[in-house]
Amino acid sequence: MNLLFPGTSSSRFGGKGAALAKLGEAGFDVPAWFAVPPEATWETGDLTNALAQVGEGPFAVRSSATMEDGAGHSFAGQFETFLEVPASEVEQRIRDVRDSSKREAVLTYCRERGLPLPEPPTVLVQRMIQPRCAGVAFSADPVSGQRSVAVVSAVEGTGEKLVSGEVDGEDWRIGSGTASSPGKLLSESEARGIATLAKRCEKHFGRPQDIEWAIDRAGKLWLLQSRPITTLANQADPDDTLRVWDNSNIAESYGGVTTPLTFSFARRIYESVYREFCRLMSVPAERIERSDDVFPQMLGLIRGRTYYNLASWYRVLALLPGFQLNRSFMEQMMGVKEPLPESLVQKIIAESTVSRSADMRALVGTCLGLLRQLRGLDKQIASFQVRLDRALAPPLVPLAQMSGEDLVSHYRDLERKLLKRWDAPLVNDFFAMIFYGVLRSLCTKWAGDNSGTLQNDLLADTGGIISAEPPRRIIRMAKLAKESPGLPALLASPETPEKEKLAALSRHPELSKEFQRYLDEFGDRCLEELKLESPTVRDDATTLLASIGALALRQQLPEESRTEPTKPPAIGNPLKSGIFSYVLRQARERVRSRENLRFERTRLFGRVRSILRELGKRLHADGQLESADDIFYLELGEVLATWEATGTILKLGDLAAQRRAEFAIYQNETPPPDRFETHGPVHRYTVFEETRKQEEAAGNTEGIKGIGACPGKVTGRVRVVLDPRGARLEPREILVALQTDPGWVVLFPAASGLLVERGSLLSHSAIVSRELRLPCIVSLPRITTTLKTGDLVEMDGSTGSVRILESPATSLS
Repeated sequence: MNLLFPGTSSSRFGGKGAALAKLGEAGFDVPAWFAVPPEATWETGDLTNALAQVGEGPFAVRSSATMEDGAGHSFAGQFETFLEVPASEVEQRIRDVRDSSKREAVLTYCRERGLPLPEPPTVLVQRMIQPRCAGVAFSADPVSGQRSVAVVSAVEGTGEKLVSGEVDGEDWRIGSGTASSPGKLLSESEARGIATLAKRCEKHFGRPQDIEWAIDRAGKLWLLQSRPITTLANQADPDDTLRVWDNSNIAESYGGVTTPLTFSFARRIYESVYREFCRLMSVPAERIERSDDVFPQMLGLIRGRTYYNLASWYRVLALLPGFQLNRSFMEQMMGVKEPLPESLVQKIIAESTVSRSADMRALVGTCLGLLRQLRGLDKQIASFQVRLDRALAPPLVPLAQMSGEDLVSHYRDLERKLLKRWDAPLVNDFFAMIFYGVLRSLCTKWAGDNSGTLQNDLLADTGGIISAEPPRRIIRMAKLAKESPGLPALLASPETPEKEKLAALSRHPELSKEFQRYLDEFGDRCLEELKLESPTVRDDATTLLASIGALALRQQLPEESRTEPTKPPAIGNPLKSGIFSYVLRQARERVRSRENLRFERTRLFGRVRSILRELGKRLHADGQLESADDIFYLELGEVLATWEATGTILKLGDLAAQRRAEFAIYQNETPPPDRFETHGPVHRYTVFEETRKQEEAAGNTEGIKGIGACPGKVTGRVRVVLDPRGARLEPREILVALQTDPGWVVLFPAASGLLVERGSLLSHSAIVSRELRLPCIVSLPRITTTLKTGDLVEMDGSTGSVRILESPATSLS
């Protein structure tokens, strides 16, 4: 006899049978049953004895295929099921269920899902309950995905017609403390009992369950079967923590895929400096401590790409006074596509409120702290500059000659002196955000600027911004190169090796001196300069040399001449005029200092990059890494732990190789959107939905609109550049880029205008373009895919509008 009863090997029960066996063993009330494996043979007497053990009929005869009722595929309704089967017909119905594996519907189901064609299934024979009512229940809402809500459906008699969809049932939604339904078949107590049963099954199997149940005429609740809710396998719970991710501004610093070493370093910095920022702003220590979990979550790494976790930024800002006003300023500075959902904002406000009296004391203390910081900010910046210059002074022993322990000690010293005391740049950034926002508001309210662009005019070409110096230096070097016949073509040639170009440069003393001075001052600047894996201009000067050569080949070089800053508008009221002048002065100084302090950050990151590259060489020499560059696929703590004996893994090479392979996948896949929302574990659910406004923008083909960053109207052909290495602009071309960082400035002198897909009014591209009087528009959704190289466009840096006048691809068709 080959008939199987619960308690024997469950490997031959099939999917449904294995679940019933586990439920019975766990103490659930399951009607008696036995299984008939595909290969089973029996005598009539064997079947009769088996039926007698199960109990009086009638019986249910149904399939239990191995692949059935799994987490990914339910096979619901694909195999035959027979109910109310008398004992005399059970044998034939077993054969009918087996033969149903050959039905066209089953074969189509498998083909559509790429599944192998099924073998005859195991068949379950189960005593039928004569129910007063029966139905199905879901331990979670199968439509919305809410795990806190159970859904119960009931019909009179057996539940077969409900399962097949022939009739509508009585539906209950059971939440925490709530229940809703007409309640004709089930009392609320019975509905809650069924929901509890479904939740027990979920707890037992560790995932949301879809159960079938029945209540007999004596009022006993029976569990007929339980299987996973397959539709929830990749669906988040909308009640889980909402996170809004946005990389509009941070992509300027960490564009594309970011390695584990860079991200772990950046996350560590953001955590420590923003906690210190709150302390500097006199936020009470207990409020900072209550927000202790917020600071490590300022950034997120999703599919290898760095994003702002916006809720964390709003929570930090909510610790300071004036949250409602400041959040709009922060949104301008960060260039976010849209504000945080209002429901989440209100939750943050509620979380940050302790009591009226405590909040008032905190408000007064923080306001005084803000005033104190503003009053002493210029001195603080000067002091910071001295401290930074001392910390970054050339070490007595060159890095290449230091031991691994000394390199780690040098990094820790920088961390202690600078990375954890990044006070002046943080405070200045905050006031740059405030004064820029106030200036923009006053230009509208007091100066009658309805276009919203006057503040950009007032901040243009005010001088003293160090990031504007490289383009000017490049123009000067191009002029010197132009004096030497043949040199411009050599420098511009992509085929000529860098070594040969540098040798040619050395034969022109004045140009060589200018070039070396550029490297000394700006050698740490590079594409994606905050990514530790990025080679600097010192490491690879190819793009710089090509830009000098390309400019020198032009008949007419761009002019270096400066224009006078835009004069403030006349405001009749003396008090208002005085306030406006003060705000303008502060905005200019704070924005200037913001960009200059970002350059100092570049210097610091350059030193950290050099230290970590040296440590990578040590690990490679010791045989712990296959190549020195594998260090970028370790996290910072793992690298330091190697010398500090605090690590938990010794096979660093295997770990780096595994991460390198995973990040190679990220490099080749379509990235997540610039902005999206997630609920619960971010990487558990891989569908990243764009927000509503982005979808609307994608469907809007009538005009291209961004944020005007530097005024000026330009008409010209565009050149779409995704990688500036080797890029060359023709005269009067408009540069179109996904994002720009300081490494892109080598292309700015050749451009007549700048269109950037990402960025904000206070991003690097906006600030430098204003200093150079280069018309610029930022935050242009999908501009790099909408425009094609050669398109003729008209751009207006004041209004932020772009109009396509002619598209070569269209005109040829």
